[in-house]
Amino acid sequence: MRYCRRLFWSEGLEKKKETIIRRLNENRLQWDLFVVTLPEGEKNQLEIYNTVQFLQPAYPTEDYLVVGIARGYDAAVKLVEAIVEEVYRKTGGADVRSFILEKEQEE
Repeated sequence: MRYCRRLFWSEGLEKKKETIIRRLNENRLQWDLFVVTLPEGEKNQLEIYNTVQFLQPAYPTEDYLVVGIARGYDAAVKLVEAIVEEVYRKTGGADVRSFILEKEQEE
């Protein structure tokens, strides 16, 4: 997995971000943790995955660009809403993919 330079976090997780990322990189079980990623194809804007999926031995995790991390599915959905709202406020549009990739190029 690759992580955006500016990750979006659900409420209460920012204090634990180093631990959470370390555990994700070590493939440790975090059953209620969800990641918001840019999808492989350009058709969708964002996708939500439970991190338990990444524990499967043959699951390809290196292809994912993580843009947000949340505790629980509902929090992940709210995080997606917050990301889209920020993109709309800053650009006047809803092209989340382009906005995130542009920000990655800038930093």
